[in-house]
Amino acid sequence: MAKREHYYTRFENDGIYHVYNRKVDRKPMFTSAENYAYFIRQFDKYLSDYVKVYAYNLLGNHFHFMIKVNNLTDLTTIKKLSNLDDKNNVKPKFQKLTNLELSNQQKTTHDIVSHQFKKFFQSYAMAFNKDQNTIGTLFQTPFKRVRVEDENYLRELACNINTNAQKHNLAKDFRDWKWSSYHNIISNKDTKLLKEEAISHFEDIDNFKYCHLEYASKIDSVDRDFFIED
Repeated sequence: MAKREHYYTRFENDGIYHVYNRKVDRKPMFTSAENYAYFIRQFDKYLSDYVKVYAYNLLGNHFHFMIKVNNLTDLTTIKKLSNLDDKNNVKPKFQKLTNLELSNQQKTTHDIVSHQFKKFFQSYAMAFNKDQNTIGTLFQTPFKRVRVEDENYLRELACNINTNAQKHNLAKDFRDWKWSSYHNIISNKDTKLLKEEAISHFEDIDNFKYCHLEYASKIDSVDRDFFIED
């Protein structure tokens, strides 16, 4: 179960967070490859301007993301565009504000990121319900998030997220599961993931692979509670 505080953790600039949630009735929220792919596309659409991803996994009836929030200071700074010095003939330059800045004036980083996650969830829920000919809420609310501040916890969490399909018996070997960040991290292909930064927490790519294999080999005896498992 989620800890109570994980419903109220606030997003801050440059903070690293474990974001997780599941379908409200614990039944599958992904029933086809198209569902999985659409979920990733919608995440990119609504959140790529606001957060970067260290690790993710989409797992039948739930999902995990480890994200780093961008520095959104420019979006949360209140613009002082009125009452300017008439003596110096300084006029407010409203035209220099972007639509994004205008829409996010006087909001906190937490407000902005939470709003984008909600839009993301709503967009997926609408498409999923249409596809399944169902109605109603899809995700448990509010969605859960926990601040990641310890280096050892970060490494263990990354291993847990990337190997989670094996723990839930969705794959005999986590490396066979398509819907996690593991293969994008170890591949030579371009990716929007924080690939180099993620690897740097393990020193190098070889140790990244080794730590994941070691974690998976002991996955049934791991005591650490990363929540939302059942």
